[in-house]
Amino acid sequence: MLDLVCWVLTEGFAGMESQCVGLAEAVGLRCETKRLRRPSTPLNYLPPSLWPNPLTSAVEDVLVPPWPDVLISSGRSSIAAALAIRNASGGRTFTVHIQTPYVASSRFDLVVIPQHDSLRGDNVLVTRTALHRVTKAKLAEAAQIFGASLAHLPRPLTTVLVGGSNKHQKCSPRIMHLMADQLISAARECGGGLAVTTSRRTGEDNAKILRDRMQGVPLFFWDGAEENPYFGLLALADAIVVTSDSVSMVSEACATGKPVHVFDFGYGRKKLRQFHKALMDDGITRRFTGRIEFWPYDPPNETERVASIVRERLRQIHAVAV
Repeated sequence: MLDLVCWVLTEGFAGMESQCVGLAEAVGLRCETKRLRRPSTPLNYLPPSLWPNPLTSAVEDVLVPPWPDVLISSGRSSIAAALAIRNASGGRTFTVHIQTPYVASSRFDLVVIPQHDSLRGDNVLVTRTALHRVTKAKLAEAAQIFGASLAHLPRPLTTVLVGGSNKHQKCSPRIMHLMADQLISAARECGGGLAVTTSRRTGEDNAKILRDRMQGVPLFFWDGAEENPYFGLLALADAIVVTSDSVSMVSEACATGKPVHVFDFGYGRKKLRQFHKALMDDGITRRFTGRIEFWPYDPPNETERVASIVRERLRQIHAVAV
């Protein structure tokens, strides 16, 4: 663990936070997460560099010194605060922004961008997948913790990761019925079980459709009452089905090296279509059509690749052992 202070700045969305924390963990930093308020609509139209009082945007506390050695940010609402902290620290805070920075990339020390984004530059790191917290050690630990909960299910075990609606895609009852049909068909054909986890964006009504429809096959369905066994489901799966709406969930599934089948919620934005096409063209993922298939691939390890670059930069700046 590096003896440096690290802050993570996000809007509180799980996918963004997972990327930032995952990078911090991979670098070897213990991080403090600070969530920021989304700006009012008029302010949101201004470039982040023009937002007034960005250090007062934290949900719980005003952002005050001592400033961190490292700051990892993601999301539009984090940009103004990250730039203000870098300026207030006299450039001493090493800043990494994940995803579109909405300002010149040179305003940060490093910017991490998925390959389906067009931004390029000397300090821009391009990744095939989103960064994440999935590691072999975490999967092994989760398998030990949650193994008994899934021991009653026959193999092969298919883990199902269900996202939901966003501003570009709609998770509807019709889609849930179609997904249920295909999952039931897949489970019956291969003789295996299903382990399903939903997200907040799925919605209670949609989750109920899935849960009720699949009672006729061997099933574990996370009910939200206890800790989400997300890492356990990834660790114990023989194959994975994940909905197309979430770049983060698809990236985490691909990190396991297990067959990843993508259920089409509608590929929406051009960037999302490009993300899925690249993974399918590389033989990492396949479309889910109601059958479980098995194929090998080399899992992307983008989090560790980016972390190694950050560690080297910090070693040069702080002369610390990494």
